[in-house]
Amino acid sequence: MAVPSWLERLRAAGKTALVQDGKRKIHYLFEDGKEMAEEYDIKTGQLISRKWREKNTLGGTGKWQVEVGEPTSPLLAALESELITESSSNPIFMRKDTLSSFQWRIRNLPYPKEVYSVSVEEEQRCCVIRTTNKKYYKKFSIPDLDRYHLPLDAAALSFTHANNTLIITYQKPKEILAAEEQLQKELKKIKAANSGDGDCKTQ
Repeated sequence: MAVPSWLERLRAAGKTALVQDGKRKIHYLFEDGKEMAEEYDIKTGQLISRKWREKNTLGGTGKWQVEVGEPTSPLLAALESELITESSSNPIFMRKDTLSSFQWRIRNLPYPKEVYSVSVEEEQRCCVIRTTNKKYYKKFSIPDLDRYHLPLDAAALSFTHANNTLIITYQKPKEILAAEEQLQKELKKIKAANSGDGDCKTQ
């Protein structure tokens, strides 16, 4: 059975933990040199952010790629490049999970709900957002399902629209819920460094 393989990789990775600002921050270093950084809400155990980094072709450290959480601020990118940046009214795609579901938010989409359709492409292992007015099209994968070798299920997918934001929800399968519960137990065992902000009782 393939499900434990990702969990085994997480167990085998070098891990350091830090408790700060009500968050438990975990840094993973995998045997292939890839790094993953996660932040969890201490009270709820909910994942707030997940980023990946790997060595570039010259062996130097690459930039962090955000998988879950707020994307890198366009302002920071502008400061780095000092070039003309994209308009702030462009759609912003980000993932923001809940305990029971994977969730994506696309801001700056003003069209009414009936304009959108969200579907699963099983063969390509991705979800596709389309609009009848041809103003927005987006394909995205669910890396968690790929890591656990689980199929995409169209019945798990739903969406809503409010405040110019399209919210897409995919209910986590029971295998992932069980694996996440197991992982949370293990992460709590890691002796966390403390930033001295009075959170030591959460250890």
